[in-house]
Amino acid sequence: MMKWVLFVPELFYVSMALVFFLFSLRKKVEQKLLYNTAVILGAVGLVVTVAFARQHGMLFFDAYRVDLFSQVFKVFLALGTFWVIFACSELRGVNPRQHSEFFMLISICTLGMMMLVSSAELLTIYISIELSSYALYLLVPMRRISGDLYVETGIKYFMIGVTASAFMIFGISFIFGVTKSTYVADIARVLPTVISEPAAIIGLILALCGFFFKQALFPFHSWAPDVYQGAANQVTTYIATASKMAAAAMVIRFVGFSGGESSLLVQLLITLSIVSMTFGNLVAIIQKDLKRLLAYSSIAHAGYMLIGILCLSERGFSSAVYYAMAYLVMNFAVFLVIIMVAEDGRNLQIKELAGLHKRSPILALTLMLGLFGLAGIPPTVGFTGKFLVFAAALEKGYLLLVIIGMINATISLYYYLIVIKAAYLLEPVNPYPPVRVDGRARAMSMVLIVAMVYLGLFPDRFVALTEAAARSLP
Repeated sequence: MMKWVLFVPELFYVSMALVFFLFSLRKKVEQKLLYNTAVILGAVGLVVTVAFARQHGMLFFDAYRVDLFSQVFKVFLALGTFWVIFACSELRGVNPRQHSEFFMLISICTLGMMMLVSSAELLTIYISIELSSYALYLLVPMRRISGDLYVETGIKYFMIGVTASAFMIFGISFIFGVTKSTYVADIARVLPTVISEPAAIIGLILALCGFFFKQALFPFHSWAPDVYQGAANQVTTYIATASKMAAAAMVIRFVGFSGGESSLLVQLLITLSIVSMTFGNLVAIIQKDLKRLLAYSSIAHAGYMLIGILCLSERGFSSAVYYAMAYLVMNFAVFLVIIMVAEDGRNLQIKELAGLHKRSPILALTLMLGLFGLAGIPPTVGFTGKFLVFAAALEKGYLLLVIIGMINATISLYYYLIVIKAAYLLEPVNPYPPVRVDGRARAMSMVLIVAMVYLGLFPDRFVALTEAAARSLP
């Protein structure tokens, strides 16, 4: 078998970006043609990624590793990208002249994140994360509503991002200094034997800063509320779903480098997990803007996911992979409702959901199940994800951490119920128009509803898949 076959999904997204680049060179592009092309290419990209999911091997002088772990995350990334593109039929928040560039940058960002999850060498990892990050830095300020430009939000995102990037490359230099290698396999073998050295632990922590930034984990979270609120709804959806997958994959890889030999690292991760969960949930309570609420919710969920990762066990890693998949489905369900209700591209206030169960019953049900999942209520996939993460932590003896996590899950239920209350129990002061839900949005809502319930009730196959993915880690 020729080795280039291992790189087919990435090559497809390179070609996809090139197609939209050619669209951007035209003076006038019919929006319907552009959208249909994007949907078709997004669907083909998902099919190609799934078709090549069983491939494994090494590329580029062993700097690129294709294994089950990376392929599972590539499928998640392709799925998230397709969902976001599918929801872009009314891309009102972005100037019509920039729609071609919008889809091109989405394709480039997906390419960068796919390369990131397969990178097996530190400089390759750094280049991949920068490729995906700079595409996002350009997507955020594209938003334009009623003449307002959201350039300031993009600048904030860029400045915080490059600072995290500087910390990361500084940490990589420390790791190289103590291990004498930039290859993941060599680092995984050498680092546990030298993890007690200050340079090793400092390097690992600094390198993790870049991925903690992508995950919006406290204290690297400050960009999330402003970017969620300031970016176009579809861009926020992409940042909140697909981009979190790649970050989760790399945090799992990097934390696994320590081999569980550093109690200092574990204690630090426990502290970050607790503070991130507590801060995110407490601040989310007072939010009135739905996207800002979900931003602080994402900070809390990064803390939940970290519980599984810090267990430094196969079960812990597999539970984190499952939680990432669950978060992708649940978060997209909520953002789909935001996109459909705020069809003019505006930010959606919680009070604007009043009477949603009458205006669009299918969207109200999608919203309710998505929020129930984020709160961890059975029988949704979110409950199963939290159960697996907490079970892995209990197996390692982190009883107090699990109790704190359960308390935080209870706190989060309060602000999720506020949103559900608005959709089902409140009547609008001023009558809102009915929500226009076309056949595509209705079909997507049904798929998400079934997925959230099915994955919660029958998780066995997916748990087995995540366990196999965790076993494939070097």
